[in-house]
Amino acid sequence: MAGASIRVGVDFGGTKIEVAALDEAGTPIVRKRLPTPGDYDSALHSVRDLVRAIENETAEVDRLGVGAPGSISPKTGLLRNSNTIYLNGKPFAQDLERTLGKRVRLSNDANCLALSEAVDGAAAGAQSVFAVIIGTGCGGGLVIDGKLIHGANGIAGEWGHNPLPWPSVEEVKGAPRCWCGQIGCQELWISGSGLQRDYFEATGIRATGEAIITASRRGERDAVAAFERYAERLARSLACIVNLVDPEVIVLGGGMANVTELYALLPSLMRRHVFSDAFATRILQARWGDSSGVRGAARLWTTD
Repeated sequence: MAGASIRVGVDFGGTKIEVAALDEAGTPIVRKRLPTPGDYDSALHSVRDLVRAIENETAEVDRLGVGAPGSISPKTGLLRNSNTIYLNGKPFAQDLERTLGKRVRLSNDANCLALSEAVDGAAAGAQSVFAVIIGTGCGGGLVIDGKLIHGANGIAGEWGHNPLPWPSVEEVKGAPRCWCGQIGCQELWISGSGLQRDYFEATGIRATGEAIITASRRGERDAVAAFERYAERLARSLACIVNLVDPEVIVLGGGMANVTELYALLPSLMRRHVFSDAFATRILQARWGDSSGVRGAARLWTTD
């Protein structure tokens, strides 16, 4: 297989690193995964090993795209704002180029999700797309007319570190401190981790997000209440995006995007907070699921 006929993308997540080769149609033909290591050097080596394994089954490539949590500072060129803490302050793209011997284009993981879903995913054909990752953390990306919007400071779409909007008195009093240093960031409320934290604080029971949702579907009172709080907080947060950007489509990705009940609940919950007499924004699940990030990363070399 000719190297020019494939594109390679890397999805660097909080729990796993995935590398995939895509054919000309954008379909993954080979995918490899490893757990995300706990230190920087091991992370570089894991990406190198995965790329080599992909090339052994396809062909050698001279460039690849990488989606990672955080963003590159336009001032220093270093990665910042990542919840994978050891990436912060590092020249991650340059170090990957040195380790791999290839050209690397790096963008935020939620940007990659947004690009993938806007090009040929759930939001294909839409002029304006806001895509969010609601999993371990809470990221966002914006695509207008098929192009990623990076912003003057390189942080376009970073909604997770705004405060939870229209908070109740209890939410103000109970707002936790975020790893970023601020208090009460949306990420702490509307990520999957936020659901777990809220459920634990209400019940004293530690449970996975999946277990909480399963219990909610069985009608268990505490789980139902936790899910209702979660959905209402997510709706408030998304309504702010509509008031600011007014996208045609909002795409949900990450683990919480698999909670199908959200798609029926969110429009009516959001409408209460949207500054309009009409609400036409579509709320859709990512078509490509957990492949969206790696697909979007591979497309970073086909967009500016």
